[in-house]
Amino acid sequence: GSARDVDVVGTHAYVADLDGGLRVVDISVPTSPSEVGFWDSDYPSAQDVVVSGDYAYLADGYNGLTIVDISNLALPAKVGFLGTDGYARGIAFSGSTVYLADYYRGLRVVDVSDPVNPLVLGSEDTPGFAYDVEVGGGFAYVADYDAGLRVMDVSDPVAPSEAGHCDTPGSAYGVALAGTHAYV
Repeated sequence: GSARDVDVVGTHAYVADLDGGLRVVDISVPTSPSEVGFWDSDYPSAQDVVVSGDYAYLADGYNGLTIVDISNLALPAKVGFLGTDGYARGIAFSGSTVYLADYYRGLRVVDVSDPVNPLVLGSEDTPGFAYDVEVGGGFAYVADYDAGLRVMDVSDPVAPSEAGHCDTPGSAYGVALAGTHAYV
């Protein structure tokens, strides 16, 4: 497959596989990783993954948000999904909320307190193409391709709004947070 992203939790790596779905890899022996489970999508397009508790949340391209139960690592199973009218490229998680970078539709804020029935709380379009997102301190930081970094106030998840932006040279494909700094 084509690994697009990975989230490591404990001794397992959860891989967003563009050509397959979700791969679970045992990395307890780093020199000898081995796949222990997988979930294959009917329409593979996994772009990004974040894991919390017994669930892996996939930014799943045209499929939108896909939620996979990973309580049995050998047999991950899809339990929920939410179609979007964009192309889910990036994902971040905080509390019981998922933030999707939904490409040409901007930012989506989704309540996943019931993983079987995720619910869109709010959304805000961005001027570029939302590729990636990170959250912290009541803000979502969106790598917005040719529109640089967009800082979205998500303190009211029903009505996210742009709080600021920074044009970056070149294209913004990813974002990471460290302390009070965003790296694009």
